[in-house]
Formats: sequence, structure tokens, C-alpha cells
Amino acid sequence: MPFYDPNQIEVLLSQDQIAARIAELGEAITADYAGLPLVVVGVLRGCFMFLADLTRAVDLPLEVDFLGVSSYEHAEESTGVVRMTQDLSRSIEGKHVLVVEDIVDTGLTLRYLLDNLATRRPASVKVAALLHKPARTQVENPIHYLGFEIPDRFVIGYGLDFKSKLRNLPFIGVNIGGGEPWLR
Repeated sequence: MPFYDPNQIEVLLSQDQIAARIAELGEAITADYAGLPLVVVGVLRGCFMFLADLTRAVDLPLEVDFLGVSSYEHAEESTGVVRMTQDLSRSIEGKHVLVVEDIVDTGLTLRYLLDNLATRRPASVKVAALLHKPARTQVENPIHYLGFEIPDRFVIGYGLDFKSKLRNLPFIGVNIGGGEPWLR
């Protein structure tokens, strides 16, 4: 019996769909960055599963670092106020940077990150995002490697959480029961 209530969660993207798309993204990134000094920068916390699987799908030597930002403050919608919670551990000057995001919602957080990283003089900065909600976009940002566009619904699983829970679901789902009856 799973720890979550399967009658309350609809699978939006299956584990197999996610894996297949990540393999395709990995091939594209491998081709685009061949011979270049690549630093993959994960945006914590939601990116951790996507970043782990994506970096394994990239057949290149690369560095991995992390940034922490927050704009949700335990809510289901972005507050619009972005704050840095963790900075990079090393310089990205002269390196090609691939920012890995779990989800691009309003675009405000990503714009903040891209502006911040540009001041550090990288050779280039591109974005890989597992999910994008076009209906919520307030600020347009380039997403060079996109997993999936999704409808404007609150999603959980595969790194995305609800009040710090449900990140460990192997799929991406939505609550169909209303309220908070996700867990048993």
C-alpha cells in the first residue's frame, strides 16, 4: 500500500514519460556542449531528481553546483518575492552554465537567477526545465531544454512538493480530491 492516497492523485506525467523525455534532453545537451567546460547548476530543492537523472543522461564531463532560491514560502502559488537561500560554491566565470529548474511558473524566479548569474561573467547561460506553465508566465525567459508544458495546476512528485512532502513520488501528479488528502 503506497504512503499516498492513489484515489486523490491523478498521474499527469508517468515515470516512463519523464525518463524518455530526459533521455532526449540528455542527448541534445551532450551534442550542444561537446568539448565545452559545462557547469550544471541545480536550483534547490525541487530540481534534485530531475538534475540527477538529467546529468546521468549527459555523456560529458561536467561540474555540478547548486543554488537555493525561494518564492513560494510553503504556498501553492509564488509570492513573487524571490530570495536567495544558498549560493554557488565556486566561480562560473568563463564556463558554460546550464541552469536546471524543476518548474518555470511565473518566470520571476528564473529571471532573478539569470540576471544574477550574468553578473558572474559565464561564457554562456542556458536553461533546462522539467516543467513549464505557460498560462502563469509573467516574465518571458528562454527555456533551451524543456521537458513538458503543463496546465495551470499545482503539481507534486518527482522532486516537487506539497508542504515539504510528496517529493519522492516517481511521477508528477495533481490533487483530484481537493483540500489536503494526499497522504494516507
